[in-house]
Amino acid sequence: MPALRIKTLTPTIGALIEGVDLSQAIDDETIAQIRAALLKHRVIFFEDQHIAPVQHRDFAARFGRLHTHPLYPGVPQAPEMFILDNHAGNPTDNDAWHTDVTFIETPPLGAVLYAKQLPPDGGDTLWCNMRAAYEALSPTMQAFLAPLDAVHDFARGFPARGTVAKAAGSDKHAKAVDEHPPVIHPVIRTHPETGEDALFVNYGFTARIKGLRRKESDAILNMLFDHIQKPEFHVRWRWKENAIAFWDNRITQHYAVNDYLPHRRVMHRATILGDRPFHRSRLPRDIRAAAE
Repeated sequence: MPALRIKTLTPTIGALIEGVDLSQAIDDETIAQIRAALLKHRVIFFEDQHIAPVQHRDFAARFGRLHTHPLYPGVPQAPEMFILDNHAGNPTDNDAWHTDVTFIETPPLGAVLYAKQLPPDGGDTLWCNMRAAYEALSPTMQAFLAPLDAVHDFARGFPARGTVAKAAGSDKHAKAVDEHPPVIHPVIRTHPETGEDALFVNYGFTARIKGLRRKESDAILNMLFDHIQKPEFHVRWRWKENAIAFWDNRITQHYAVNDYLPHRRVMHRATILGDRPFHRSRLPRDIRAAAE
């Protein structure tokens, strides 16, 4: 298969990939090209793709095992994936900056999102390069954050009174809370493939920084949540039907713009499991052993 055509969208993050039909069998060389583009550009986009749910699932699975979300409804033909169907009766809960599923020990490597139905206007998604956000911090702040860990909590992102919890039902939500106790991740994460350090806290799931008093933790987290909103770190994607976004969840955050109600927006998502986050200064035992 010929080399992909890659069009950079911003100097910091985002690229449009052309020259591949994701509904077809894709050879290993092309998968390697797509992975390289993902690592370089953080989020990559494909337009005019006509894929069935099983094809969507199988493409995502070329990059790793898939995660099944504990609350969102699954896609019938491919239950590993889930449906985001937002309208006046089910408004979005994604209109805040977040990194997906950091409430588990091995947060996703990435996700593949497919636009099935769009509103006449609006419904864009923004992505933020967390490496760029990290580099924009002072060296003193970088050094302060490097040894710190933070608590990530499922219940913070999916409270019992939230839209998703209510749609899933109280029993399903209670089961999900019980099965997903808070987990600990480094505030600064070293990317397992590129070796880059990046911020790894997000408004959606990060509850507090360990070792700091509550007011200290809140002050640092609020500063970081505000810091990552600088447009210099972002790409804004205007969706078209049958377009696909594939983002590296280890080094990005994203924000679904909630400006289209009462119109409807339907997306299908496959989520690819990743590795346990670490900082280079304190590698997990299994990675340290492999390196030695």
